[in-house]
Amino acid sequence: MREERKFPSWVAIPPWLVVGALLILVPILGFLTLDTINRQRTNTIKLMEEKGEALVRSLEAGARTGMMGMWGGAYQVQRLITETARLPDIVHIIVVDEKGIVTAHSDPSMIGKRYGGDLDAARITKSAVIEWREVPGGAEGTIFEVFRRFAPSASGYGRMMGRDPQQGWQSSWMERNGNLPSAIFVGLDMGPLLEGEKEDRAHTVVMGAGLLLLGLAGMVSVFLAQAYKGARSSLARVETLSNAIVSNMPIGLVAVDKNSRIALINDTAAAILAINQRDVIGTSLKESLPRVFFESLSALAHEKTFEKEELCELKDGRSIPLDVIAAVLAGSDDESQGLLFLFKDMSEMHRLKDEVERNKRLASIGMLAAGVAHEIRNPLSSIKGFATYFKERYGDSAEDKEISEVMIEEVERLNRVVGQLLEFARPMEIRRTVAGISALINHTVRLVEQDAAQRGVEIRTRLPAEEIFLELDEDKMKQVLINILINALDATDKGDVITVEVARSRPGESLSLMISDTGRGIKKDDLHHIFDPYFTTKQSGTGLGLALVHKIVKAHGGDVVISSTPELGTEVKIIIPANMGGL
Repeated sequence: MREERKFPSWVAIPPWLVVGALLILVPILGFLTLDTINRQRTNTIKLMEEKGEALVRSLEAGARTGMMGMWGGAYQVQRLITETARLPDIVHIIVVDEKGIVTAHSDPSMIGKRYGGDLDAARITKSAVIEWREVPGGAEGTIFEVFRRFAPSASGYGRMMGRDPQQGWQSSWMERNGNLPSAIFVGLDMGPLLEGEKEDRAHTVVMGAGLLLLGLAGMVSVFLAQAYKGARSSLARVETLSNAIVSNMPIGLVAVDKNSRIALINDTAAAILAINQRDVIGTSLKESLPRVFFESLSALAHEKTFEKEELCELKDGRSIPLDVIAAVLAGSDDESQGLLFLFKDMSEMHRLKDEVERNKRLASIGMLAAGVAHEIRNPLSSIKGFATYFKERYGDSAEDKEISEVMIEEVERLNRVVGQLLEFARPMEIRRTVAGISALINHTVRLVEQDAAQRGVEIRTRLPAEEIFLELDEDKMKQVLINILINALDATDKGDVITVEVARSRPGESLSLMISDTGRGIKKDDLHHIFDPYFTTKQSGTGLGLALVHKIVKAHGGDVVISSTPELGTEVKIIIPANMGGL
């Protein structure tokens, strides 16, 4: 057997789902990641810009303080710049005039040289707005440089001191620098900035990747949840359908596990075996089911299937023929997981076979009767004629007269038998008329009630309050009822009761006419032959009464069912179909 490969559940995820999720999530998370990185860089640059501006303001304030104290003016500014540049993260501090000539530098050797040739120094010396740029240099290869005009003299400060702004220490600074406006450049080390940016970028990328995986996992989880829900729903539908199929199968089904214990039994099986499903679930096969089921275990040890028809005795005492088919339930590894039994009650099949055989016999008898009856009736007529002649000729002799009368009676009886045989043999012709079933029963009962009264037997009727009209052959149905009632009288004794009852649940359904008695009943072995021609248990019977009853009812499209228990009584049920014209 080919081995089935088992794959992990994630293999079943469609590729288009992953691709679609990536196409949706990657642009969104990429945009958010870049936006976060840019926002972090903007905030960092703003922080560096504010730091540079604070240094410029500090230098301006320090320069003002030094000049007010007359500590040397330009020398004091140079010293202040040199000392301030020693602070961490400060690469350089440069003061230039409007021509770009360095007037003060954290590195005194650079004084007098040109700086910022690529900038408009004249514009910068007039602008109070802080600006920034990145220039090569520093430990990380890049310096963050902020610059604006350098104005140690604050507007209005001289007025507060009672002086003109263009005089005093301010004029001293201006004189020393050629009366030129100045600009200051503060270079800050970008190492911490770049390191922070690198960490932030790495953190942001990691967070973005994590969010991407989380989003992808979420979408896949939603899909798997939907798939699981769909699978559960499909499984529930399949289970419901399977249960409905198993419950409504027209044949019995029993499943047993590896330990030969019953795991499943459907309604049909329980009805056939006359057992309760709940009582047998979990019990052993040998304990709860007929012998043929347990005997199949030895056969299934060597074969995959087993089939046998056997007469099985049930727990309620009945014996029914069962056609049993058994098979091994094998798993993917060919190991037995249990057994499955399918079976059906063959009683109806056997009944149909018996009926076919009986019909064949009836056909043979009919052909024989048709050929023989005419040959018998001619001699009977001659015998009856001679018997009548001798009766009249020797009427004076009582003994001869009695013999002649017996001969005549026997000839007439034999003629009636031949007539019944001919009637039974010829095709049944039904002449339907509308007749009330209650009126038909009452009329028939009146014909036999005198005979019943003489025997001490009571005849009771249970008829519907409203008359039920049917289309049937009234004369032939009277013959059916008379034959059954006569048989019932012959099977009863003084004190017994014969009941005639009509039952119908609702209009349009089949009508049941039941004739039951409390007489001696019929033996079980005789029940299978009661409709056979010439079968009788009475010494004076012809054996054609019930055979004719069966033929007439069948000709009407109905059926006759007889049930009997010895010493308790017999019930004959005539089932008249609804299509016989219930009016």
